[in-house]
Amino acid sequence: MKTYLELVKKVLNQGAVKKDRTGTGTRSLFGEQLRIDLRKGFPLLTTKKVYFSSVLKELLWFIRGATNIHDGLGCGIWDAWADDSGELGPIYGYQWRSWPRYKKAGEGSNITLSYVDQLSELLAQLKQNPDSRRHIVSAWNVADLPDMALPPCHVFFQFYVVDGFLDCQLYQRSADLAVGVPFNIASYALLLMMVAQECGYQPRYFIHTFGDVHLYENHLEAMVEQLARKPGRLPKLTIENKPFFDLVYDDFTLLEYHPQPFIKLPVAV
Repeated sequence: MKTYLELVKKVLNQGAVKKDRTGTGTRSLFGEQLRIDLRKGFPLLTTKKVYFSSVLKELLWFIRGATNIHDGLGCGIWDAWADDSGELGPIYGYQWRSWPRYKKAGEGSNITLSYVDQLSELLAQLKQNPDSRRHIVSAWNVADLPDMALPPCHVFFQFYVVDGFLDCQLYQRSADLAVGVPFNIASYALLLMMVAQECGYQPRYFIHTFGDVHLYENHLEAMVEQLARKPGRLPKLTIENKPFFDLVYDDFTLLEYHPQPFIKLPVAV
């Protein structure tokens, strides 16, 4: 994960001092990018412990289309944004699996509502039309933004097939480099591996493209500490050979993960 640590150092040294929605303050850069080769190992940060179990639980929760923290999420990462009933509104999973599609049923009739299952359509097109340039899933539904507990940070992702390899590029409009980005990298690398297995490709590059990538002011000291640590070997990840939507938590095995100690950081809400 040398490329991630290099970006941390760049933001520390070159980031613009900016105000932010939370009032914490940040150092920020715009338009940065990471390219991570999954053939070198599973990209889970080793200079601090990242809880892979939470990464996996959240991704499977998204894939089910769930939006309530009581609907089998199994970790507390969304608790701060949920309402009293645990609901978050039409966030990632809803948009991935049930994007609203409005159509007129006929002349003079009322507008009826149907849904687009973006993930199912993505898998079908990757198998049937691999050279398409439209292998995209978006969470940024402008009409639904006011009803979301938190507008999507990782906004949309695109897949690319070439020579039997599958690549994935994510665009993230806003990225908390200390807390969120290691988690996001692992999540989308995992998604890439799952999609590649389902469609018969070999996972290759995860490309992480950022809008505003930032370090919060109350994270700076901890990030200097992390940069002083020496990265270890990346772990390996195995996935049971099952259909994409049938995969469950116990079908994933993380091997040879030997991180340095966890660094506790406050999350800006």
